[in-house]
Amino acid sequence: MLLCITFLKNVVIHFKKLIAMGLHFNSLTRLFNHQLNEHTNIPIFFTVLITLLFTNVTFGSSTPTNTSSKDLVTISNGAIAYAYPISNIKIDGDISDWPTDLERYPINKFPYGGDLKNKNDFDAYFNVGYNISEKALYVIVVVTDESHVVDTSDESDWNTQDSFNFYIDEQHSPNGSGVDLYQFSEHYKDTNDQSVSWDPSKKETSWDNIEIISKRKSTTTIYECKVKLSNTIKVGKSIGIDHVFIDKDADDDKNSNSFIAWGNGGGKSSAPGRLGDVILMKEKEKTGTIQGKIAWKDAKLKKYPNQIRFTAKNNSDLWVQTAVDSMGNYTLDIPTGEYIISPAKKLFYSDESQFRDEKLVRINTQNDNSNVTVIANKTIDAPVLQLSVVPDPDIIPGKGILHDFDTNKTVMVDKFINTYQEHYQIPGVSLALIKDGKIVYHKTYGVKNTLTKEKVDDKTLFEAASITKPVFGFAVMRLVERGIINLDKPLYEYLPFEDIAHDDRYKLITARHVMCHKTGFPNWAWMNEDGKIDIKFTPGTKYQYSGEGFEYLKRVVVHITGKDINTILKEEVLTPLGLENTYFSKNDYLAKVVSNGHFDNLPSQTTLPSNPGMAWSMHTEAKTFTNFLLGLSDKKGLKAETYQEMFKVQTEIPKDEKDTRSKEWQDYFGLSIHMQKTPFGPSFGHGGNNGDFRCLAVMYQDLDMGFVVFTNSNTGEILHDDLVEYLITGKQQKKKL
Repeated sequence: MLLCITFLKNVVIHFKKLIAMGLHFNSLTRLFNHQLNEHTNIPIFFTVLITLLFTNVTFGSSTPTNTSSKDLVTISNGAIAYAYPISNIKIDGDISDWPTDLERYPINKFPYGGDLKNKNDFDAYFNVGYNISEKALYVIVVVTDESHVVDTSDESDWNTQDSFNFYIDEQHSPNGSGVDLYQFSEHYKDTNDQSVSWDPSKKETSWDNIEIISKRKSTTTIYECKVKLSNTIKVGKSIGIDHVFIDKDADDDKNSNSFIAWGNGGGKSSAPGRLGDVILMKEKEKTGTIQGKIAWKDAKLKKYPNQIRFTAKNNSDLWVQTAVDSMGNYTLDIPTGEYIISPAKKLFYSDESQFRDEKLVRINTQNDNSNVTVIANKTIDAPVLQLSVVPDPDIIPGKGILHDFDTNKTVMVDKFINTYQEHYQIPGVSLALIKDGKIVYHKTYGVKNTLTKEKVDDKTLFEAASITKPVFGFAVMRLVERGIINLDKPLYEYLPFEDIAHDDRYKLITARHVMCHKTGFPNWAWMNEDGKIDIKFTPGTKYQYSGEGFEYLKRVVVHITGKDINTILKEEVLTPLGLENTYFSKNDYLAKVVSNGHFDNLPSQTTLPSNPGMAWSMHTEAKTFTNFLLGLSDKKGLKAETYQEMFKVQTEIPKDEKDTRSKEWQDYFGLSIHMQKTPFGPSFGHGGNNGDFRCLAVMYQDLDMGFVVFTNSNTGEILHDDLVEYLITGKQQKKKL
């Protein structure tokens, strides 16, 4: 099993650009969002690539990412081990002082790639125990590996040699507590960066809290660990741990490794819920076997959630999750006692293979649970766990409430937002409503982080994702007015693009092509199988949504002005249009006020960009960003003829086969602005989707009304769709597909 590290590192670096690929296809705001493109059927390669990306090839050590596959929406990966009391263990790489009757847990899952050649290539297991008086967890891992690579160079790193990655979540909160990662090999030690953790209690991962010794003899390497635990350690508690081994063979390509884990999935320190469960057992405590099945009360639903949860009835600190197969069956061994069986999560994607938001259903977790008593050394058939669905909200009126909006309707807006937040598990929202050329209502809702419960307020900033593009586009049009850049002059004449210079067609690409998405570039180069940028068609002849084009144009603008991009944005957009609380790259203030993103109500890392991306990196909030929409609506900052050019139809966006709207709706691009023909007159704006953040800004020109909404959730796009109807269009009849 070989894995090209260079390519996948490139994938991870570009994570925040991912969703532009077109993972979610919703009706009204589909073409507002920065995932715009023609691809409605995702090739298998892309699906695999997404999974790799979302599970973080570095396992959380250096380049944190966000996630969106079904692995992320659980709070445990389903692996379970049992730790019994042990004593008199010396950390020396010698297993002779370990009890011989402890169960061996195999390390044989492959987060990436295929099977190994044979057991001599790599085979591993671990034992685990604990010492309550020492407040310590003990782990020993035995690895058989015929080729063991050690890097003694100054460039020694986690992926240049065989290395052991140990993960622990001592708190093990069902709400998604933080993870410590220790990376170890003979000549390399490192930990994860807790400054980006979603859990503020994780100040720093310290080697003072763990002792690891390795010893190799013949083809066997032993890793022996002692982990200091806090005062929360107690018998009967479950904690999260996992192991990932980086296996590099002597005959491997220098950029290739194998990854072998205990529990399923990767990216184990970059998001909650990706570790296995270890239960601290009483001495000689027995387990029993539970087998059972889950079933839907609605027979139309054919697929099942991939995990369910068991929580000890009289001890909430003891909970584990176990895998459910495609037929709804499960089995697990668990300590004796009474347990509550419940769904592992509130949201279920009935078509997870395609990542479709419209297949999302809400499970009635309040009522859908059952009880079971586990008896030592016996197999018990649990009662069938019957799952029911909470009906989707149906509160959209026939006429949008913004038409006759007054202060009495603010309560209705709040109820609408709160209903969608609860149903679709959207932690935080920033909303501003526009009518008659001014803000008529602004409010923030919910929390920045579901673990800490810190409230969203007026200062909280959200990732704006592809709403960044029209902001940058406005700056470019200001430069066009002054003759600094020409819309129709080939960009290579300003600054060559060496990575694509082998294709002469790139010499046709202009700033106009970039801003109306006709460059022929892919959305992102890493989405190509070879990870290299190419041109899909002759520039100017077709529509193809592309973030790469905006990044090329950014480099051109920086080159010809001699200024950094933050300075350009401040001079050309932020100051002229009053976007004060808006940032494009990491700074101390942004780090304090930024919200965490969330996948299915679990917080993500706060990974702030070091370098501004003009396709995706803006951070702002709803009230501030109304200044941009109103500025464009009032034609501020540009000449009338420049606005005319900016809002002229440059590209007609092909109809999506999943589009349920009537033929009266048509989507276009001007110059960086998304525009629509609608039954309610023309509209303009843009949407954004960075995976764990969804946002939309839209203005209906003839009605002189619109709104801006930012959410910190992968499910926020559902709110966007229905806000268009609730506020503007009223409930729309959609054609059946």
